Amino acid sequence: MEMTLAEIAGMLNGELCGDGTQMIRGAAPFENAAADEITFASGIRFLKHIAKTQAAAVIIPRKAEATGKNLVRVDNPQLAFIRVLERFLPAQSQPTGVSPAASIAETAMLGEDVFVGPHAVVGPHTRLGNRVRIAAGTVIGAHVQIGDDVEVHPNVTILDRTRIGNRVRIQAGTVIGSDGFGYVPDGEHWHRIPHLGIVQIDDDVEIGAGNTIDRATFGRTWLQHGVRTDNLVHIAHNVTIGPHSVLAGQVGVAGSVTIGRHAILAGQVGVSQHLELGDHVTVGPQAGIAQSVADGQTVSGTPEMPHRLWLKVQRIIPRLPELKRRIGMLEKRLQRLEQTER
Repeated sequence: MEMTLAEIAGMLNGELCGDGTQMIRGAAPFENAAADEITFASGIRFLKHIAKTQAAAVIIPRKAEATGKNLVRVDNPQLAFIRVLERFLPAQSQPTGVSPAASIAETAMLGEDVFVGPHAVVGPHTRLGNRVRIAAGTVIGAHVQIGDDVEVHPNVTILDRTRIGNRVRIQAGTVIGSDGFGYVPDGEHWHRIPHLGIVQIDDDVEIGAGNTIDRATFGRTWLQHGVRTDNLVHIAHNVTIGPHSVLAGQVGVAGSVTIGRHAILAGQVGVSQHLELGDHVTVGPQAGIAQSVADGQTVSGTPEMPHRLWLKVQRIIPRLPELKRRIGMLEKRLQRLEQTER
């Protein structure tokens, strides 16, 4: 496949600076791009060295200063580069049909162009939409609803009554709809709380490998439109995660937490139960959230605190031994002065 640079600029709604007739036959990273390929440069480190890339053209920020290459100026170079990559990626034929080694309940309903791999199980009264792909070893329980264009990778478990929207992607080894961690003590023993609710996953959600998403006690555990989770994320019962929020690796969210839209939880964040994190909240890595966080706040640390304060605290911590020594010296001087005054 090939496109002129002018065609690419038009596709990206970008500003062309250079030879629009230049033929582009691929896209590649900055250091590896060939003379007939396009790349992108968004950070200062790359923008300073545009002349060194072999690429035929470079996608750059709209207001960036650069010369010496064919350029396409856009608002978001990385996003634009992804769009170009998608255009040049070869179309892959998707397999369809049900493997003879799969187990499909008689009452299950499968849409058009569905693929079910070997040793996968689809339970009774479950409905799969059109163009759904269920990879090998996946187990889908009873009364599950899955929309169109859903991709489920190997060895995923989707338990009874889970609802999954359209264009959802679930990576290998994830478990959706397991019982939540709920027990009541009687003084000596722990008694399991029945979890009678469901998990609901809305359209365009992507779930990483090895996630565990628990069903609600009552009602639903709910991942709303466009949520992204990394690998090894745990989402407990009755949690609601707002649209387009992102949870990085090893995040753990305890029961009945509500997270707003466009929130970002960095790696290994832990959120205590029954809290609310507002819209556009950002939580730094390894933070422990023990109280609710208002809209737009950026917090870090354990317990959480405003991020700028946390940065100051981190600079002070290595100095604590020296500060302790100096305070001890000041105390001794103060004692000597007090004795002199007597």
